[in-house]
Amino acid sequence: MAITKKQELRALSADERELVDMSGARAVKSLTDAQLSSLVKRLRTKRDRARTMAERQRRELRGKATPRGATPPKADDGSRLKLTILTEALARLDAETARRGSVKAKAALVESAKKALALKQKAKTARPPAKTGGPAKVVRGKARVEVENHVPRSVRGSVRSQVAKAQAKRDSR
Repeated sequence: MAITKKQELRALSADERELVDMSGARAVKSLTDAQLSSLVKRLRTKRDRARTMAERQRRELRGKATPRGATPPKADDGSRLKLTILTEALARLDAETARRGSVKAKAALVESAKKALALKQKAKTARPPAKTGGPAKVVRGKARVEVENHVPRSVRGSVRSQVAKAQAKRDSR
């Protein structure tokens, strides 16, 4: 259910209303990054206070806590509405902060790619001159090391068949 302006006016104080109005899509785009972070901090503080008040009123209504103030609360609809409005405004600001962060990250990525391309092109042009003094040396790996086999050739076949028979015996179980 959408919250009307009339409900917002009834639920919010003047400074909270100002913060919520500044969280609108058009107003947020005109803010600088520093102003946006300051607004997020102030709105988060207001939202946390509203959450605490709403939780306290709910506990008082259920009888879990002793009522504070002159009269005990009869309903917590107003504090719950205030909390909802402030939470939605904070979500809009967080979305704008994330959007700005992704735009900055993309710009940094493009800048980095351009820098890498420039370095690659510079490296292609600054290639060392080719040697003309005969054929190039071929680099070979290490020489193969022969490992001494401890089983004599005459016994290898019989050992192999013994292993095969033992395996077949195990498999038949």
